[in-house]
Amino acid sequence: MNTFCKNGYKLAPKKYIKMKKGILLIIFVVPLMLKAQDSDTTYWKVGGVTSLAFSQVSLTNWAAGGNNSVAFNSYFNMFANYAKDRSIWENNLELGYGLIKQGDKDFQKSDDKINLTTKYGRSLTPTGKKWFWSMSFNLRTQFANGFAQADSNTPISKFMAPGYMVIAAGLDYKPSDYFSMSYAPVTGKITVVNDDVLSAAGAFGVDPGSNSRSEVGSYLTMQFKKDIMENVNFESRIQLFSNYANNPENIDVNWENALLMKINKYLSASLINQLIYDEDIDITTFDENGDVDEVGPRIQFKNIFGVGLTYTFGDTK
Repeated sequence: MNTFCKNGYKLAPKKYIKMKKGILLIIFVVPLMLKAQDSDTTYWKVGGVTSLAFSQVSLTNWAAGGNNSVAFNSYFNMFANYAKDRSIWENNLELGYGLIKQGDKDFQKSDDKINLTTKYGRSLTPTGKKWFWSMSFNLRTQFANGFAQADSNTPISKFMAPGYMVIAAGLDYKPSDYFSMSYAPVTGKITVVNDDVLSAAGAFGVDPGSNSRSEVGSYLTMQFKKDIMENVNFESRIQLFSNYANNPENIDVNWENALLMKINKYLSASLINQLIYDEDIDITTFDENGDVDEVGPRIQFKNIFGVGLTYTFGDTK
């Protein structure tokens, strides 16, 4: 199997400009449209948060050395939840995109994700509000092409290459407003590689020449979101998947944490990290000379810290 992970990403200037405009449109226009809606008389709660952080380092004749750098990170999280009688319908869209430029190198991606979740649940009893039968759908992918090296022109990942879709049916437990847990013993996971070159190379665990890979297993998710102190909100979400047919003990892990610290109405600081492990994804490591060192499944970790503009809109969950 060829390897399709990397130390860095590259984005062509024209693509960067188009992507930047699209991200900014989502971040600033959509919240204003939703804010104009009055949902007080309905069974819907709609709201979310969006932020844009920017940083710059400029050095001139700096004896200690270093490189000039420019970076920005954007984040958008919106929910639309419905609750009436015994039924609930929860929808969440999470987007993230970031770029960094160091010295004379081209802009490289520092963050890139699309995460969409929709879930329908119905309480087990007419008066119960803690236990629900549920069905859910989750989609994860990315906006732009990724590259193995900063100077490479050959993409190793694209929009929907990979794309991960999970369809699950099971049981939900909601003991409070800030914690929920779901277990689905019947779950289908589909890995999509919507690119002929990547498909031919067998990227992301698909058979060479195939555009998808299907798995059946069990799926456990837990989510915690709460203000842990004044103006400090913490959210943690973990997703675990076990493939019944192939090494069920090797569990796929996707664990995300976000700490949002509000400075005032429009300024905030955020710390976001994500841990991923999937035995079907080979990671390539390089030695100090840039040559391939090792290839195989590894823990992936991403950490983003930013200070910038934040706008909260709509209802609270």
